[in-house]
Amino acid sequence: MTSADTSPTRRSRWWRDESLRPMIVACLTLSAAVGVFGVSFGVGSVTAGASVVQTCVISLVVFTGASQFSAVSVVGAGGSLGSALGGALLLAARNGVYGMAMSRRLDGGWGRKILAAQLTIDETTAMAVAQPTRREQQIAFWLTGGALYACWNIGTLIGALAGSAIDPTTYGLDVAFPAGFVAMIWPVLGRIEARVAAAIGAVICLLTTPWTPVGVPILLSVLGVLVGLRAPVGEDRAITSRIEAP
Repeated sequence: MTSADTSPTRRSRWWRDESLRPMIVACLTLSAAVGVFGVSFGVGSVTAGASVVQTCVISLVVFTGASQFSAVSVVGAGGSLGSALGGALLLAARNGVYGMAMSRRLDGGWGRKILAAQLTIDETTAMAVAQPTRREQQIAFWLTGGALYACWNIGTLIGALAGSAIDPTTYGLDVAFPAGFVAMIWPVLGRIEARVAAAIGAVICLLTTPWTPVGVPILLSVLGVLVGLRAPVGEDRAITSRIEAP
């Protein structure tokens, strides 16, 4: 990294850097798109029985869409708090792996790292790791994280207010919850291992639903991910080299 990259003037004017324009546009576009899913979560959460305030607090504190969708869907179906929390924690565990990868890329003290931990999710990690230099990685992470957090919570508020003001079944908004969840995992299904894991999880859910409490089938379906533990050696090396790139 050159001295120009670390100078206060250079850092304070990164948004004027023409070379960063595509990355900035991508970060903001992604954030706006995720905000739409925030609307779906707001509608689904209120439909499941949560208040507007409770729904907004969940997004403010948890800030990880898949876990939020999972937890509220279990509660809405009559499942226990333990089942909802267990499924949400399983889905959120991947963020710990992202945190280890990002800790080597982000500067700052403990306060900054705590804030970074709150913003470390799939999208922020992907945008950061895709950048070629450490400076661009940090800009991408903080820009995506801040924009995503704002769009997700604004979307949640809009969806919660809409869901509490109208009957969701009248306009078909009751399907926003499952549709939003499927849309979030759909990109992953491009890999054969992901499709097999999803199929195994679905079969487990179907077989255990009649015999177990609500929410437990979701916890058991996590066994499907075991098929992904033996990825091809070449693919493992490619993923490792991507994560460990400077």
